[in-house]
Amino acid sequence: MPQPFELPQFYVPYPARLNPHLEGARVHTKAWAREMNMLEGSGIWEESDLDSHDYALLCAYTHPDASGPELDLVTDWYVWVFFFDDHFLDIFKRSQDMAGAKVYLDRLPAFMPVDLAAPVPEPTNQVEAGLADLWARTVPTMSERWRRRFAENTRSLLEESLWELDNISAGRVSNPIEYIEMRRKVGGAPWSANLIEHAAGAEVPAVIAASRPMQVLRDAFADGVHLRNDLFSYQRETEQEGELANAVLVLERFLGVSTQEAADRVNQLLTSRLQQFEHTAFTEVEPLADRHALGPAERRDVLAYVKGLQDWQSGGHEWHMRSSRYMNGAGDGAAGAVTGGPAGAGEQDAPRGLGGLAGPTGLGTSAAGLGRSAAGVLGSLAATMPQRLRSFSHPPHRQVGAVPPPEFPMPFETRLSPHLDASRAHNGEWSKRMGMLDPEPGFPLPGGLWDAGKLADYDFALCAAGIHPDADPDSLDLTTDWLAWGTYGDDYYPLVFGRAPDLVAARHATDRLALFMPLDAGPVLQPLTALEKGLADLWQRTAGPMAPDARRDFRATIEEMTESWLWELANQKQNRVPDPVDYIEMRRKTFGSDLTMSLSRIGHGGTLSPEVYRSRPVRAMESAAADYACLLNDVFSYQKEIQFEGEIHNAVLVVQNFLDCGPEEGMRVVGGLMAGRMAEFQYITETQLPALFEEFQLDQGARQALEGYAQELRDWMAGIVTWHRGCHRYEEEALLRHFPSAGPAVGATAAPAVPAPPAGGPSWGSPAGLGTSAARLPELLGRR
Repeated sequence: MPQPFELPQFYVPYPARLNPHLEGARVHTKAWAREMNMLEGSGIWEESDLDSHDYALLCAYTHPDASGPELDLVTDWYVWVFFFDDHFLDIFKRSQDMAGAKVYLDRLPAFMPVDLAAPVPEPTNQVEAGLADLWARTVPTMSERWRRRFAENTRSLLEESLWELDNISAGRVSNPIEYIEMRRKVGGAPWSANLIEHAAGAEVPAVIAASRPMQVLRDAFADGVHLRNDLFSYQRETEQEGELANAVLVLERFLGVSTQEAADRVNQLLTSRLQQFEHTAFTEVEPLADRHALGPAERRDVLAYVKGLQDWQSGGHEWHMRSSRYMNGAGDGAAGAVTGGPAGAGEQDAPRGLGGLAGPTGLGTSAAGLGRSAAGVLGSLAATMPQRLRSFSHPPHRQVGAVPPPEFPMPFETRLSPHLDASRAHNGEWSKRMGMLDPEPGFPLPGGLWDAGKLADYDFALCAAGIHPDADPDSLDLTTDWLAWGTYGDDYYPLVFGRAPDLVAARHATDRLALFMPLDAGPVLQPLTALEKGLADLWQRTAGPMAPDARRDFRATIEEMTESWLWELANQKQNRVPDPVDYIEMRRKTFGSDLTMSLSRIGHGGTLSPEVYRSRPVRAMESAAADYACLLNDVFSYQKEIQFEGEIHNAVLVVQNFLDCGPEEGMRVVGGLMAGRMAEFQYITETQLPALFEEFQLDQGARQALEGYAQELRDWMAGIVTWHRGCHRYEEEALLRHFPSAGPAVGATAAPAVPAPPAGGPSWGSPAGLGTSAARLPELLGRR
C-alpha cells in the first residue's frame, strides 16, 4: 500500500539511548499481558501483535535509565494503554455506541483510588483487570498529590475518548485550536509525564507543579509526542480505523492544502513545540526554583524530570521509526528523519527508515552509532535553524499600514444596555479619581499614560453595555471600570517596565497587587500607583459580596492576567515572537477573558455546581468564545500593536512568523481560526449542552442557569465585536494622534523585513559576511 505522503525531516536534537534491560522487559510484559487475558482469545490482540508493536522497545528508548523492575512496570502500563485504545476502537468506535462507551468508561475510575485503603470492584474485562493490577503496583511509593494528578490524567485519557467518538459519529473534523487542546487529554502524554516522574524517582515539588513553566513543559512535551504520532499514524488511522482526530487531517481540511503540505506544516508545529520546551527549560525553570527557594534535592528532581521528558521525545521517535504499528518507510527504505541511530549499547534491531544514515550495527559498533547520532543532531539543528531564527528577528515598529481585516462570522445580535451614557460619565469620573488620567511619579512619558481624550476614544462603557446588556446601573459601572483597569495595566506594563534591564521591578509590582485583593475582603495598605488604587477599589466592590470560594477563584483570574503581563515582557525583552500554541493559550489570560467571564458568573450564585463548570463542554464553550474574542482583538489591533507600539504579541504576526507569509495571508488564517471557534461554540451549545443536562441530571433551575450562561457568552462575543467597530482605539487617524512619534513619514510605505540600526548609531547598514555575526547581535536581539 503506497504511503499518502513522504515523512518530513524531524527535529530530533538529542540522540536516543537504549535501556540495557530491554530483553527482560519483553519477556516480562508478554507474560503479564497473557495473565491479563490480552492475547489469545481476547479478540483484540494475538501474540504476534504484541511482538510486532514491541512496547518494551518503546519504553526502553523512552526510559533509558530506568531499573529493570521499573522498566517492567512502565512497559506494562504502555501495553495496557495501547490495549485499551484498540479495545475501545473495536467495541465502541466501530459501532459508534456512545451510551455503551459511557457506561464502560464510568467504571474505570473506581480502579484508581487515591485513598490506598479504599476497596476496588471486581474487574469484568481485561482493561479493568490490568488497571487494578497496575495501580496497586505503582502508587504506594508516591505522594497523595501525585496520585491525584495521575488519576486525573488517566481519567482524562480514558474519558476524552468520548470526544473522539462524538466527532466520528458526527463526521466532524475539529479546528486546530480545539484539536491541540483535546489531543493532550485523549492522547495520554500528560499521563506519560506522570510515569516519567515515577520512573526517574523524581516527583515534581508540589509548590511548583501547577506553575506556568511546569505546565508549559508538560504541554509542549505532550504536543510533541502527539504531533509526531499523528504523522506516523495518519495512514493507519484514516485508511483503516476511520479516525478523524489526526493533526495532518485537521490542517489538511483547515488550510485547504495537500496531504503532503499538511504533513509538513504539522512537522513545523512539532518543531516549534519542541523549541518552546527548550526555551522554557533554559529560561524559566531556574528562576522558578529560585523564586520558590527550592533546595538541592528538589532542584535535582526537577532537572531529572525535565531530562526524562527530553529522553521520551528522542526515544519515542526511534520507536516510531521501527514499530510495525505505524507508517515509517521501513519497508521501502524511505529516509524519514534527520537523526542518527541509537547511541546505546545492547541494540539488537538494525535502524529502519534512516536511509543512508544507517551504518553498522550490533555488538561493538556503539561508537559508530555515536557518530551517526552526532551527525544527525547537527543535521537536525541546521535544518530547523531558519525557523528558530525567524522567531527572534522581527523588526520592531515595522510600518505595516492598515491591512484589510478578514471576513469573520458573528451570528448573534448586540443588545446595548440602556445605562450606557450614565456608565460613560461614571467611568470618566472614576478613572480620574483613581489617578489614571494624571502623570505618576517616575512615569517615562510626559503627561502620563492616558488623558481624557484617550479614555473617551477607548469607550469602555460601550464594551460593557454590549457584553452585559441586562446589567443594572451599578453592575454595568463595575464591568466598565474593570475593563478600564485591565486595559490600563496592559498599556502600563510595557511602557513602565519594558525599558528596565530585567523583570525585577515588574515582578515586585505584580506581587504587590495581591496585597490589594485580601481573601477576607478586609482593609488594605495605602496604594502607591493608579493601578493599585484602582484594584483596591474594584476588589472591595466586587469581592465583598462573594462567598469565600468564589472570592478565591475570582482572585486567581486576576493573578493569571497580571502574571501573563510578565510573560509578554519577557518575550519583548528577547524580541521573541511566541510559539503559536503558547500564544493562543496565554492570549486568553492577557486579554482578561476569564476575568470578564467571571463577572458573568457572579449572578449565577450556587445554581450551578463546580463540577458542571469544570465539565468538558462548558470549558470548551468558554475557550471557544475566549479565542474568538482574542483573535478578533488581534485583527483590529494589528496596526496599532505592530507599527505604533512595537509589539510582537498579535495572532496575525504569530501566523506570519509560523507560516513565513505576509500580513494578508496571516489575516486570512486568523479569520479562519475565528470561524472555526465560532462553529465549535455553536456545535457545543446546540448539541453537547443538552446532553450535559442529562448527564448531570440538572433540574430546571440549573438548566436555565446554564442556558443563560451560554446566552451571556453570546452577548459577550457580540458586544466585543460592536465595541471594536464603535470605539476609536484602533483607527489609524486616532493612532496618529495618540502615537505621533510612531506614525509613518510622508509618502512612506511598509518597511522591508530588516531591523533598523540602533538609535544614535551610524546611518549605514550593519556589516555582513563571514565573521561579522557578533556585530549584528544587538539587532538580532531586538535592540533599537
